[in-house]
Amino acid sequence: MGTTATQPSLWDRSRQAVVASIFDTAMRLFAEQGYEVTTIAQIAKEAGISQRSLFRYFGTKEDIVCGEQEEHGELLRAAVEAQPAAATPWEALRAGFEALMDAHGSPEQLLEITSLIFGTPSLRARYTQKRLRWQELVLPAVTARMAAEEGPVSEVRAAAVVATVFACVDAATEAWVRSGGRTDLASLYDEALAAVRG
Repeated sequence: MGTTATQPSLWDRSRQAVVASIFDTAMRLFAEQGYEVTTIAQIAKEAGISQRSLFRYFGTKEDIVCGEQEEHGELLRAAVEAQPAAATPWEALRAGFEALMDAHGSPEQLLEITSLIFGTPSLRARYTQKRLRWQELVLPAVTARMAAEEGPVSEVRAAAVVATVFACVDAATEAWVRSGGRTDLASLYDEALAAVRG
């Protein structure tokens, strides 16, 4: 019997288990001794694999933390595109970011990852680079949604909407991290967006 989309193969499950083990090991080491001083060799040794094996799953140390950003960008794009036709671009993008939050698993894990990214300059740079790619991915869907509402729309107008939403997400996320996750991230986003939309 073949596998289905809802039933990953044994290889997929094995790969996911190894990726999770490397990630958990790396995050523990980063917490114990700091991101910058933790080496790939230490992570591999602690995870019980060779460095060569680790590089089959992650290209760089940054990718251990930020590696799924490309997949998350595709998830964001798909979620924005999947929103009902009546949803505004603002509503569609908000729904897309809600889907991303759900994909990160527990709020505790999201907070751990986000705190590490925001607190480490090299990770923050990689994160920012990948987020710019996300903006490119969602721009066509936002442009089409705006055109459906108001007729032909310039790319700069759609790009401004996308950039505004991303800036509000970042402002809300930074405030959420500073609070230690005690505030509601979605409420912080709504507050940030309300400030710029008047």
